[in-house]
Amino acid sequence: MYIRHFAMMISLVLLTACNGARDLQDAPVPLGDFNLVHNIAVAPKAQKGPLSREVTKEQLTKALTDATAERFDRYNGARNYHFGMSVEGYNLAVPGIPLVLAPKSVLIINLTVWDDAKNKKLTPEPHQITVLESFDQGPIVGSGYTKTAEEQLKNLSQNAAKQIENFLVKKNKEEGWFNGVAEAAVAAE
Repeated sequence: MYIRHFAMMISLVLLTACNGARDLQDAPVPLGDFNLVHNIAVAPKAQKGPLSREVTKEQLTKALTDATAERFDRYNGARNYHFGMSVEGYNLAVPGIPLVLAPKSVLIINLTVWDDAKNKKLTPEPHQITVLESFDQGPIVGSGYTKTAEEQLKNLSQNAAKQIENFLVKKNKEEGWFNGVAEAAVAAE
């Protein structure tokens, strides 16, 4: 029983330890012919968590589009794709009680990917992404003490953009979204 709890804690630490901007100085992971044209975020129904700092819908959408541009403007493939992102919920940690209660920040978004050349959505249903703040944002004290709401939101948005990239890499590998294996197999038939 203790081993299972320990394994769950290690998994959670690894998930939260990833800083979404850490790899931006590296070459982008291969995504075939991918070129992001429209990077649109909205937040008409964004739900604020119960113990959250306040931010505006404009701050939510700007942070997400900025982080998405930061990550995906590095790609310059031959075909155009578009993102529609909707912020569904957020919680920006407030100061807690160090070592006892260190609230974490969370961001929940829905992602839709559109293929311009095929004139269709690649995601018939929006793909939901939930991210936590990076481990380096205040694991013991909590980021509510160490970061402003804007800094928390920037970190969450960068983590969301990284998760979007991971999702695209996975779908490209599985379904050939960006001139990958699946599209080549269809062409060969």
